Amino acid sequence: MALLTLDDLSLAFRGVHVLDNVSRFVESGEKIGLLGRNGTGKTTLLRMIAGDQEPDAGTCVLASGKRASFLPQEVPGDLSGQVFGVVQEALSLQVSEGQIETWEAEAKSKQIIDLMGLDSDVDISSLSAGRKRRVLLARALVTEPDLLLLDEPTNHLDLEAIEWLEKFLASWRGTLLFVTHDRGFLRRVANRIWELDRGCLSAWECEYDEFLKRKAAALEAEEKQNALFDKRLAEEEVWIRQGIKARRTRNEGRVRALKQMRQERQQRREQPGKATLAIQESTRSGTLVCKAAGLSFGYADELVIDTFSTTILRGDKVGFVGPNGCGKTTLLRLLLEELEPAAGSVRLGTKLDIRYFDQLRDQLDFEQNVVEQINGGNDFVTIDGNQRHVISYLQDFLFTAERTRLPVKFLSGGERNRLLLAKLFARPANVLVLDEPTNDLDLETLELLEQRLVDFQGTVLVVSHDREFLDNVVTSVIAFEPEGVREYVGGYSDWLRQRGGVGVPKKPPGSPSKKLTTVSDVPGTKTQKLSYKDKRELEKLPARIESLEAEVAALHELMGDASFYRRSAEEIASTQKSLQELEARVATAYSRWQKLEQSVS
Repeated sequence: MALLTLDDLSLAFRGVHVLDNVSRFVESGEKIGLLGRNGTGKTTLLRMIAGDQEPDAGTCVLASGKRASFLPQEVPGDLSGQVFGVVQEALSLQVSEGQIETWEAEAKSKQIIDLMGLDSDVDISSLSAGRKRRVLLARALVTEPDLLLLDEPTNHLDLEAIEWLEKFLASWRGTLLFVTHDRGFLRRVANRIWELDRGCLSAWECEYDEFLKRKAAALEAEEKQNALFDKRLAEEEVWIRQGIKARRTRNEGRVRALKQMRQERQQRREQPGKATLAIQESTRSGTLVCKAAGLSFGYADELVIDTFSTTILRGDKVGFVGPNGCGKTTLLRLLLEELEPAAGSVRLGTKLDIRYFDQLRDQLDFEQNVVEQINGGNDFVTIDGNQRHVISYLQDFLFTAERTRLPVKFLSGGERNRLLLAKLFARPANVLVLDEPTNDLDLETLELLEQRLVDFQGTVLVVSHDREFLDNVVTSVIAFEPEGVREYVGGYSDWLRQRGGVGVPKKPPGSPSKKLTTVSDVPGTKTQKLSYKDKRELEKLPARIESLEAEVAALHELMGDASFYRRSAEEIASTQKSLQELEARVATAYSRWQKLEQSVS
């Protein structure tokens, strides 16, 4: 007997069918990845199975005596109390019904909390988003469910937690139905794929990579079939419009068939369009974006960052990785001069136009509608120098005209992320700071975002736990390791390889934290004083570099004009030589600046 039976499920919102007479079975032991575009109803289906939402028609039946647990996409805002109490609360029904004793509930709660690496006595309100997700997962697992429903389980988890969860679920003997944007997680866990597309729920008896091949072939076949149908319908419309000739044939069956074809064409739901994300690039920044020397920072005498140095240049794509709460966002704020370091120095480059993407979506007003979030609610937005109506712009991010009028609180998690991207890209930038930009995005939009970031000529600083995203986008990784903060060339896989394939680093339990000290506290360290002449030179170098870079930019603009190459060969060669000399002077100035900075840091 099937563990779960979906029988003719139907659900519609504002006349659009999210589920259209869906019927499916889930057998024990299956691990099913549920895919679909943002807003197609994946979370709705999970909530329906969990019993949190009623369908318009049809039934959703769990086998007798079986239990299901649901891990929601978002952390509930009213979650409070100590971790132990939050987890044990999930067993209260079993205790009240006499299925288990109180002492058993306490033992089970303690066991799963230890398994998750959590502290029983900590107040959940003090935990990071990732740790709260672990608590919710513990609460879902403590009931020993036969069917586990997970909605974006990797959201806010760090790399260590994601790898642990992968191994745990891959070896777990229960049945799993989950939604995820993490392609690596999907490949390692799912042995079946369900796809929710235009109200239909398709089952694919294969793993993710094979699904991609079969899906591409199915879409191609659908396009050919629709084209043949439309051609046949057009021919029949020509026939019926012949009027008298058509009536003389007295072919009533053909007329009925035409009416049926018209109805079928009217009911067809076309394949959804593709997002057309475009990043507006502002004027080029200076060659140097950020230079940090000997940065140290901490809270309450606990050192978070210890004498870290780095140089970020225009065009760099830098990924920040490490456990939740290790200080990734803190380091970003230090590099952008939003925090004052306890020791060390930070110098930002020139002409920086910085835009931020916030993983907690604090930039969104949940009571306003979608249109009001873009450009202060104005009807038009300027994109690459051209005026566009805001609704037309939002359609590039797959928002229909109807959904642009909805309050943000009614959007799905993926739609909110797409709205944040629309808001981010509505203004030009040459530095993008992205904090978990992949959370909740559907896979198609995620892959498009990757491509746009790779093509972006500016600088990208990104915090992400999506391993494939890091491999596909970043050119270097700044990793928080037990030994300290270190920088590596390449993406996530390159980082692991350079570490010798030892896997994601973990902080040993009970490891002592370093005490926060300033430079003056370190024995044997002395600040080297510059001569008056060198000090004056150091003060003037930033303005000098900015002036040189302005001259370089002016020559680039001149040479970018097609009419430039109509000039004489001597003039073209002279200009090119001037450009080379200027770029050499910029490089020399940066080298001198770095040398003087190191002398005093």
